[in-house]
Amino acid sequence: MTETTSGPARGSRAKGGKANKGLRIERIHTTPGVHPYDEVTWERRDVVMTNWRDGSINFEQRGVEFPDFWSVNAVNIVTSKYFRGAVGTPQRENSLKQLIDRVVKTYRDAGEKNGYFASPADAEIFEHELAYAVLHQIFAFNSPVWFNVGTKQPQQVSACFILSVDDSMESILDWYKEEGMIFKGGSGAGLNLSRIRSSKELLSSGGNASGPVSFMRGADASAGTIKSGGATRRAAKMVVLDVDHPDVEAFIETKVKEEEKIRALRDAGFDMDLGGEDITSVQYQNANNSVRVTDEFMKAVESGSKFALRARMTGETVEEVDARKLFRKMAEAAHVCADPGIQYDDTINHWHTSPETGRITASNPCSEYMHLDNSSCNLASLNLMKFLRDDDAGNQSFDAERFAKVVELVITAMDISICFADFPTEKIGETTRAFRQLGIGYANLGALLMATGHAYDSDGGRALAGAITSLMTGTSYKRSAELAAVVGPYDGYARNSEAHKRVMKQHSDANDAATRMDDLDTPVWAAATEAWQDVLRLGEKNGFRNAQASVLAPTGTIGLMMDCDTTGVEPDLALVKFKKLVGGGSMQIVNNTVPKALKRLGYQPEQIEAIVEHIAEHGNVVDAPGLKPEHYEVFDCAMGERSISPMGHVRMMAAAQPFLSGAISKTVNMPASSTVEDVEEIYLQGWKLGTKALAVYVENSKVGQPLSAKAKEEKKAEAEPEKVVEYRPVRRRLPKGRPGITTSFTVGGAEGYMTANSYPDDGLGEVFLKMSKQGSTLAGMMDAFSIAVSVGLQYGVPLETYVSKFTNMRFEPAGMTDDTDVRMAQSIVDYIFRRLALDFLPFETRSALGIHSAAERQRHLETGSYEATEEEFDADALAQSAPKAEQSPQVTPREEAKDAKDAQRTVTEPEAPAPAPREAHNSTELLEMQLGLNADAPLCFSCGTKMRRAGSCYLCEGCGSTSGCS
Repeated sequence: MTETTSGPARGSRAKGGKANKGLRIERIHTTPGVHPYDEVTWERRDVVMTNWRDGSINFEQRGVEFPDFWSVNAVNIVTSKYFRGAVGTPQRENSLKQLIDRVVKTYRDAGEKNGYFASPADAEIFEHELAYAVLHQIFAFNSPVWFNVGTKQPQQVSACFILSVDDSMESILDWYKEEGMIFKGGSGAGLNLSRIRSSKELLSSGGNASGPVSFMRGADASAGTIKSGGATRRAAKMVVLDVDHPDVEAFIETKVKEEEKIRALRDAGFDMDLGGEDITSVQYQNANNSVRVTDEFMKAVESGSKFALRARMTGETVEEVDARKLFRKMAEAAHVCADPGIQYDDTINHWHTSPETGRITASNPCSEYMHLDNSSCNLASLNLMKFLRDDDAGNQSFDAERFAKVVELVITAMDISICFADFPTEKIGETTRAFRQLGIGYANLGALLMATGHAYDSDGGRALAGAITSLMTGTSYKRSAELAAVVGPYDGYARNSEAHKRVMKQHSDANDAATRMDDLDTPVWAAATEAWQDVLRLGEKNGFRNAQASVLAPTGTIGLMMDCDTTGVEPDLALVKFKKLVGGGSMQIVNNTVPKALKRLGYQPEQIEAIVEHIAEHGNVVDAPGLKPEHYEVFDCAMGERSISPMGHVRMMAAAQPFLSGAISKTVNMPASSTVEDVEEIYLQGWKLGTKALAVYVENSKVGQPLSAKAKEEKKAEAEPEKVVEYRPVRRRLPKGRPGITTSFTVGGAEGYMTANSYPDDGLGEVFLKMSKQGSTLAGMMDAFSIAVSVGLQYGVPLETYVSKFTNMRFEPAGMTDDTDVRMAQSIVDYIFRRLALDFLPFETRSALGIHSAAERQRHLETGSYEATEEEFDADALAQSAPKAEQSPQVTPREEAKDAKDAQRTVTEPEAPAPAPREAHNSTELLEMQLGLNADAPLCFSCGTKMRRAGSCYLCEGCGSTSGCS
């Protein structure tokens, strides 16, 4: 039944009347006559973001205005990322009100201009409801909206793009140009290279074609150049190749070979660190690679049969390969370097709403957006924790009705944005306006499941996730059909109507077949069922406004904007978090979801308090007093002593996938003990369970000394003739009293102390290394190592020999240090000998080894020379004769034990904060310190802290930077 403008609609789920009648909007959260801004308490804050390494200020804006319930992190990120105008000028935005108004009023104006609303009153309600939802962190648009909408620059609203390339030089050069323009704007793109002829095929001139892998080099170099030209994050791109392409094996091996090159060059002394001057020689590092497999190929893998690789122009078989061997190569490569991922072509196109226009051949860089070539998708995500409610009796429920209303509100706004949006290329603009692809999604699923007492890897957890996803997508298409009645269906609908309606029926059937588990998911499934029935009815009558409605994106920066504990579909990272405090400082807190979960599971207040205190002390629930072992799984996280199994991640993706238009941005983390066979099983099960794409990452797969280098050393040793010269060195012992310095250091979060003692007549004579909080094995090995080095020094082994041998040695812990002269270290040993070289070797000797102080490097940038002038030399000598600021006196075992105990202290209640350890700068680094783990995440280009996983991309909690789509 269609409602006209004469009667009010229920909630925001207003039905469209006849064309151009407009939607009637009813309030969800707001009060008539009261603006949402007037219902909250505002306060002024100072945003000062510093570089933790040297204390320098990265960003500063004082007196910004935000609601009092917004966290420090959310305020910092929104102020530094999204406020427009030059800092320090009157034009700079200084209030969240200005940001929200800039965006929301633009949406309202465009909606009124394009006939979306029945009356000005409805437009005002739309504006107020949208502002309320953003203000209260209920949802957020993707980052380009906050960057661009309402400004004088192009109104780009999309973060996800798919390009195309054909088998011609003109098309390939267009690809380079279009990709470059997208990267320049800070967004990412993906494309499929399978139309390009393979290196095994002939050109019309008679010569062999270059093949797609060859052209990938040019695109990769272009992406790297644009990044190094000023961007603060790497270019985000996805490259896809079909499994039947004759060059597929070369494609699979591209990153494996480059990983070997990185290790070999690093061992040879080249600077292969993050941002190092030699890292640019490594290719294919600016893209995620994926192989697009078919059902035919996967069945051949199962049966062990042959599979044909086909010519691009004629479709003829170029060669036949063993399907299992090819599949094995994919798994071996992913096991070593996380690439390539896998995309299931037949599954993807089975759910394609517009097949008459073209197949889906590729995805965006994070793998959640999959639709037509030369198209884009704007994203928005809802904060699921905002819809969890507790009644007076303490019972929990998911507010399905309010959730559906907010979904309709957001989908309406997202569709309006296409009316005024600008696009990086005309082809993308044409396709997006014709098909109006949207990508509504959610964040905080992991927190919601834990808070409701569901294990992430459980039938109940998957049922609730599936129900919410089904309700979200069903409601989105329902509103899309209502919009079609008001402003018309998308231009490509007439040609694709039967396919679109078939896919809607597939979603509805999957909803009906889903298993209902408990009192939380059952009402949500009921609401979803009603929504899908409306979709089928209204879609048959009106058609649909949007070819695509939903995806599950990483929700990186916007997740921080909404103060979400977990991103996208991911589980919680850990049970203890790092939290910034108003006015500076930080603290550790036990997740607020933990007490909620314990209450849901039936524990009494005094039991909850004891369990939370145990978690605060140990970082996990194992042996927590009074906690039943069968409840441990509820508190399993992505990392830690009880981490979720790889198949647990795959099963969660499979639970949500049938209810999504697009796909899911997620990487399946696998433990370091995983085998190639384990990767094969994940890829095989992903296909059987109906996921659209998968990527895996085996922990520590990119860390460690290469086997090839070891083999090379052994071969060299065998070739050398036996030496007959016999040395009888004399040990020169140090006197009882000797000068020395003790230096404290931190490498990749591991803290230690180095004492270096000298002979009275100069020259290093011994070194003692003490590692704190790292366990007896590492501490014992460092003690033994320092004794061995000291004895060697006393027998006359030159320090420069040790420096040349041990610098550039790579193993964990590795990463950022707290030493301004040695910012990055590939291992503790690498740091130690660089520091010793700076302290004890003459300039000429260490300069030949490529080791310079920060002052010398700065001098080189300014003058082209590392050497100091006579005046600078005198000043340096004077400074070196004084005590060093970063050096600390030798600590006693008692003091060290106290430090270790202090570093592990946590709080059980947010109201009783304890200082976080000084080495931690975000939750990832805190987790590493507590559990002695390596998070296998890159360092942020902007602020140097370790990032965390957000889908298949990475997110910096400190400054909000991401490695992919925002």
